[in-house]
Amino acid sequence: MRGRLFLALVVLTLPVGAVAQGGAVPPVPPARDVAYAGVIALEVDASDALRGIFRVRERVPVAGPGPMTLLYPQWLPGKHAPRGAINLLSGLEIRASGMPVPWRRDPANVYAFHLDVPQGADALDLAFQFVSPTQTNQGRVVFTREMLNLQWEAVLLYPAGHYASRIRVEATLKLPAEWRFAAALDGAVTTGDTTRFAATDLETLVDSPLFAGRHFRVVDLDPGAARPVRLNMFADRPDQLAATTEQLAAHRNLVQQAYRLFGSQHFDHYDFPLALSDRMGGIWLEHHRSSENATDGSYFTDWERAAGDRDLLPHELTHSWNGKFRRPADLWTPSFETPMQGSLLWVYEGLTQYYGHVLAARSGLWSREQALEALALTAATYQARIGREWRSVEDTTFDPILSARRPAPWRSWLRNEDYYSEGLLVWLDADTLIREQSRGRRSLDDFARAFFGRDDGAWTPVTYTFDDIVAALNDVQPYDWAAFFRARVYEAGTEPPLDGVTRGGQRLVFKEERSTFQRLSEAYNRNADFMYSLGIAFGDNGNVTQVQWDGPAFDEGVTVGTQVVAVDGVTYSAEALRRSITTAKSSGAPIRLLLKNGDQYRIVALEYRDGLRYPHLERERATADLLGDIFAPRSR
Repeated sequence: MRGRLFLALVVLTLPVGAVAQGGAVPPVPPARDVAYAGVIALEVDASDALRGIFRVRERVPVAGPGPMTLLYPQWLPGKHAPRGAINLLSGLEIRASGMPVPWRRDPANVYAFHLDVPQGADALDLAFQFVSPTQTNQGRVVFTREMLNLQWEAVLLYPAGHYASRIRVEATLKLPAEWRFAAALDGAVTTGDTTRFAATDLETLVDSPLFAGRHFRVVDLDPGAARPVRLNMFADRPDQLAATTEQLAAHRNLVQQAYRLFGSQHFDHYDFPLALSDRMGGIWLEHHRSSENATDGSYFTDWERAAGDRDLLPHELTHSWNGKFRRPADLWTPSFETPMQGSLLWVYEGLTQYYGHVLAARSGLWSREQALEALALTAATYQARIGREWRSVEDTTFDPILSARRPAPWRSWLRNEDYYSEGLLVWLDADTLIREQSRGRRSLDDFARAFFGRDDGAWTPVTYTFDDIVAALNDVQPYDWAAFFRARVYEAGTEPPLDGVTRGGQRLVFKEERSTFQRLSEAYNRNADFMYSLGIAFGDNGNVTQVQWDGPAFDEGVTVGTQVVAVDGVTYSAEALRRSITTAKSSGAPIRLLLKNGDQYRIVALEYRDGLRYPHLERERATADLLGDIFAPRSR
């Protein structure tokens, strides 16, 4: 999520009618810190739950005749990339005083629309649709018959030439009958199925997405607080809303543990919209006073097996401090058309990933054992991540632009977006080092409180640089932090970042049995991981989802997208493959897999005899239990 956004208005010197006649296309001017005259009226009709079509009307005040450019949001906060869904905007019509106004798309910047405001017009009337995906191969599904996730940037055009914070918008939303909504927007007044929100600036509007649905439950996570925090649950079915007292207590603890960590709140209220759905697409996106969260419908009803999802809300809540209030200087932009740079995503996301794990443990969303078992999986991933040989963590910060989270054929070699979880290990290393160097008197929590917890109640974003991070850490514990991060983040081919695990009192080992956390997570997600034995992982029906570069399966030409039909002559199942791996350890026989790629079949023989290998952490009794201290809840 990013700082304030610039919008660009167009003050051009083309003759009126140049755009309509197909003449030279004017440049899109840079955004300026200048207020846009008037308030844009945005009306979104989201009542078509059968087709998932958002119908939009927009009235944009204009100061007079002449050339103008309207923009569709492109560089989106929190996505760190130009991911605006311009391909789904359709049916654009522009009128002034009831008469059509021709428009022309910019051939270089396809997010820009040029037009000429006619003489005598005081406003432009826009009409268009956002045709949301109806299948996952079209993009994330955001509208089902039971719920929707409205991101305002998808349903608006804005005048170029202004900071986003200097454009005012009054939004109105129509929902299907009897649907309820949750959003961080203020001043909502509902009449029938239509809600009008108080006018706000465009930056705040885009930072305040909305969830709505047929089956809804709201829970106060901080009863009686001056700055309320709400869990707004939407589900495919009413029974999926049945969170127990104990489950809700853990979510309430999360709020209190976050306050004890940072010592501040940078919001007047905070909302957790949470979609419990197997139909709407998943999302995990931070905002200043809210977040967008979607997980499987059985998050509450299959609580034990859903443990792998329970660091989601801690992660997104942490972003209110790290990412929204304090944000990297090169990720703050004043406009949605201004490119972002993510050189500090290893702080923005990596440190947030670390505290997402820590707060999950401190709040009781995870037990201590679950937190350690989750950490074992992360540690094993980066011990085996062969792509570390050629690519640094810092270089993966370009991935939101390079790959846009498209599926990768060789993730272990490409190492996409490893600034998240390898970043977690780097920050664990820093935390345990501070504790060791200070003899337990200080920790990374002291840095978090000083750096992110400043200015309680303030909302205005404060940017930071690499030097700011180093200086703040030195204020907590003097050390050569610049060299520390250069070695772990900016260099390739270094040792796996497991010092925080060992200094924390644990060591990574491999056993033939899965941890409880892994076993339940695999059952919940319907996958199976053999990356540390055969170098392969599966989704449903024997479909290969990962292959370890230079591993046994790789050596036999197995690729992502292959289906394993049979194992040693028996129909594939994860359990059948486990039996074959165990048998091969004693018999010495190869493991034979029948593979299917499209309409082609072949048999491969994997010469692997080292048995099943699953990651665990074992306590090192000679070392202080720093991880136990890190995961322990705070009383103040």
